[in-house]
Amino acid sequence: MSLIRRVIVALLPVVALAGLIALVVAVGGCERDATAPAPVATGPVDAVRQLADDLRGNDLVAYAAHALPPPLHARMAASWTAGRTIWPLTELPLDDRLPAFVTVLAAPDSEKTLLAAYQRQFAGADRELRTAAATLGLFAGQYVREAGDYSDAERGHYLQMIAALGQWASQAPLGDPALARAAVPQLTTAARLTGLAGGVEAFHKAGMERSLRRIGPFFQRFKQVLVSYGLDLDQALAGSQVTLLEQTGERARVAVNYTLAGQPVAAEVELERHDGRWYLTDLLRHAEVEAAGVPAVPPAGAAPGTSPAPERSNETPEPALTVR
Repeated sequence: MSLIRRVIVALLPVVALAGLIALVVAVGGCERDATAPAPVATGPVDAVRQLADDLRGNDLVAYAAHALPPPLHARMAASWTAGRTIWPLTELPLDDRLPAFVTVLAAPDSEKTLLAAYQRQFAGADRELRTAAATLGLFAGQYVREAGDYSDAERGHYLQMIAALGQWASQAPLGDPALARAAVPQLTTAARLTGLAGGVEAFHKAGMERSLRRIGPFFQRFKQVLVSYGLDLDQALAGSQVTLLEQTGERARVAVNYTLAGQPVAAEVELERHDGRWYLTDLLRHAEVEAAGVPAVPPAGAAPGTSPAPERSNETPEPALTVR
């Protein structure tokens, strides 16, 4: 296998994870006081900002609860347990690689193995790494242009995001051995703390709520690693602006403007109201596909328009990932 092909294969999960976290910006909101309680979203703009708050706090459980009406949330949890989906992680391009990526990072002696492979194949190979990153950007852009499951608004937004991430990757110090030596142990530790090593089966066995609770600290750590490579996604979120463009009955449209990796991005997001709460239309459309085949049964005791209560378990809680 040529060096370029090895670089592309190695970068696929990294670029995919960066893409998922960058999707946080798609529902960006203004910065809030971290000590203030999260308000109940009563309007389209607030609904968008609430999802952003969930993701900035790496609380994927809350994100899933706020992103879907309770009946669809219940169907999604059942679909996850049945082995049909790992939504919302399926919003990530190459989402099928994420469980394997976590497993590789969590393997015994993975720090030594991965750093040795990096030193042998990629250390100092900045030109090859940047060429590979540019190639991945072209592939991703072509996929978004041709895929039939994106709305026009999504397509335009994601193409801007891909261009911004490609610009970042073309300048990022991906071949710096010192950065790799600092990053790899952080990611391997975070991956082990998820308890989700073992491929997609481990995610299905744990179920939606438990898996999302476990993977949240991993994304938190990954965002911090990206900062060391010059990509600060939380900063992009903090500076984003959400503005109501139109609201007619049960439908609304908002503008989202932010800066990603130094590049301005402007997008429009459509929302719809169900039982008094607002939800992203495209996100609901994707979720309906992921939950297909599961009966629409709301959680027991759930009142219409309320978020489902997080699942509870008698298992011993996993040790928290302490971020320093």
